[in-house]
Order: sequence, then C-alpha cells, then structure tokens
Amino acid sequence: MPSHLPLHILLIDDHALLRSGLRMVLEQGFAGAVIEEADSLAGVARSLDQRPDLVLLDIEMPGLNGLDGLTVLKARWRGIPVVMLSSHTEPETVRLALERGAMAYLSKAESVEKIIVTLERVLRGEPATAPAPLMGSDSAANLTARQCEVLALLSEGLSNKLIGRRLELSENTVRGHVQAVLAFLQVSSRSEAAYAARHRGMVR
Repeated sequence: MPSHLPLHILLIDDHALLRSGLRMVLEQGFAGAVIEEADSLAGVARSLDQRPDLVLLDIEMPGLNGLDGLTVLKARWRGIPVVMLSSHTEPETVRLALERGAMAYLSKAESVEKIIVTLERVLRGEPATAPAPLMGSDSAANLTARQCEVLALLSEGLSNKLIGRRLELSENTVRGHVQAVLAFLQVSSRSEAAYAARHRGMVR
C-alpha cells in the first residue's frame, strides 16, 4: 500500500451510473480514499496534477479506448498500477490488456469482496492477473458493482422497466438484481431498501 495518505484512486469510465456504483464499492473498501472520476482518457493524464496511486480503467470507451489508453497513462506516470474493467472477459482481450501493462483485469459483474481484494493486491505490487468470471462469482454477503447501480436507481424511485432502459438490461435481469439487493439489505420492499441504503450511506 502507498505510505502516504490519503489513497488516491482515479476511475475512468464513460458511464456515469457505473462510476457511481464503483465509487460505492471503493468507498466501502478504502475508507478516506480520494476518488477522482473521468469519463474519457482525453486529456486526463495532462489535467491531473497529482499522480494517482491506482487507476481503474474501462476497456470500452468512445475515442481512445482502454487498451490504447494504457500506453498513454504509463507514459504520463511511469510504473503506475492500472486495473482494467470490462463487461467481457474474452481470453484474447484479457491477454492484450495484460501484455500492455495492466496489473489486473476485472469483470464489472464481480463481487465487491473480489474487487477490493484484487485492488489491495495490486496496491501491494502483487499482480492479480486472473480474469474474473462474468457470472456466478457473487458472494451472498456482497453486492456487485452492477447491483450497486441498480440500488442507486431503485433509490431514485425508478421502476424495473426504467432501470432496465437506463442500464440496457432486460426487465427480468433487473428483477433478479433487485431481489439480490433486497436480500443483501434484509428488507422486503423497494422503499425499505432505499431507506436502508441511505441510512447506511450507500446512496446519497
């Protein structure tokens, strides 16, 4: 872990809702960390005065994508640890990311626990290269970044149909995420979930 405080994490992803979900994940795992967000790679390396301790980089973005952006980031901040994020874990994509210098490759559907453990390893300088599976790895004790997104929208009063439109998911898929959120929070209704999430500081 970096010796100075606070920990400085840069999150680069073009989807605002996903950034919101990932920010919740990071705030759970790294209390007090400074988390900066950017929606693209364009100019980010020039605009940041302070070198981040860790970069989380979406692999699929308009303009300069994450794979090409790895080169840009490492040219600006030599040796900086970069963790790639993706909704896909095709072996060829994972291989390319790791060959270009990513220290880890994480699925956006991974559990909070897995994400935090992986980032802690990377911050200690330990490569965590194994790609995470898209589905089936969620722990009952944790929400995934996607479920954090669903929780944030649910707390805004959106229906499953509207959540599905915002996140480009089927209504059935959203329903499954909502049930997982209710189980995690140990509540029986959407309104109770929203209240519990705000009480715990999980949503604003």
